[in-house]
Amino acid sequence: MFVTRLAPVRPDVFARPVRTEGVEALAYALQQLINGVTLGMIYGLIAVGYTMVYGIIGMINFAHGDIFMVGAFLSLISLLGLASLGITAVPLALALTLLFAAGLAALYGWTVERVAYRPLRGSFRLAPLISAIGMSIVLQNFVQVGQGARVKPMNALLPGGIELMNEGDFAVQLSWMQIAIVATTLIVLTAFTWLVTRTPLGRSMRACEQDLKMAGLLGIDTDRTISLTFVIGAALAAVAGLLFLLYYGVIDFFIGFLAGVKAFTAAVLGGIGSLPGAVLGGLLIGLIEVFWSAYFSVEYKDVAAFAVLILVLIFRPSGILGRAEVEKV
Repeated sequence: MFVTRLAPVRPDVFARPVRTEGVEALAYALQQLINGVTLGMIYGLIAVGYTMVYGIIGMINFAHGDIFMVGAFLSLISLLGLASLGITAVPLALALTLLFAAGLAALYGWTVERVAYRPLRGSFRLAPLISAIGMSIVLQNFVQVGQGARVKPMNALLPGGIELMNEGDFAVQLSWMQIAIVATTLIVLTAFTWLVTRTPLGRSMRACEQDLKMAGLLGIDTDRTISLTFVIGAALAAVAGLLFLLYYGVIDFFIGFLAGVKAFTAAVLGGIGSLPGAVLGGLLIGLIEVFWSAYFSVEYKDVAAFAVLILVLIFRPSGILGRAEVEKV
């Protein structure tokens, strides 16, 4: 079931037709919309981890993208291990893989917080940033040495889908994998929203976000709250890593850098510190990347996404849903 294959064609990038007119052009645009939303959901999951950490301690965890990469490799190892044990039922295999990858990735997130952030929390702001970049390099090289530098391909587990339209030589496809990605992301984000808004841990997180020192004075264990924030963000990144592996079917040790930068861009675009903004920013980055790839040059799709970020930072520095920070003096 999990026999590897050659690297597949990216499902979010299609060769642009020589000529599209009328209904066929509409069908082509609809296909890119589906692809963009799917990719944006993955970026949104990663971006939530960035915005959670920034919202509480005011710093960017630049090792978060590599936690996403580690989650993707853990998912691949789990799927191959389950296949070797004879567990071939896809729903069961995916459920066990999700638990395994999220659990171990959460441990990685906890380690990053204890090693790279907690000892430097009271120092000048540049020190944790440099430490987080160092952790990113460590995780990249750790996976490269342990798994090799070559890409790791895997067969599609959910082939097929629904044909929505068929106009001329172009058919609009909604794959089962795309449906699973959107459904999984919505379920995970709904559960996370409930955790933040309805549980004691969520109240502690929101209190730390408003005033970390005052939260500690009122009896909240701020160290525990910050550690659990890293743990939850890492688990969300692992879910995104599993979805990325299943969607593209190929990973390598460097995917965390580019995906992490784009997810960070999504968090800033939506409004750093805003959870709905992180998801919105992820969707926008995914749509920009896919539509640019479909109608213009694929090589410059990253340039287009970052150009939009620059414009937002110039004209609305707080992001789309972000709030301007008021500094007390």
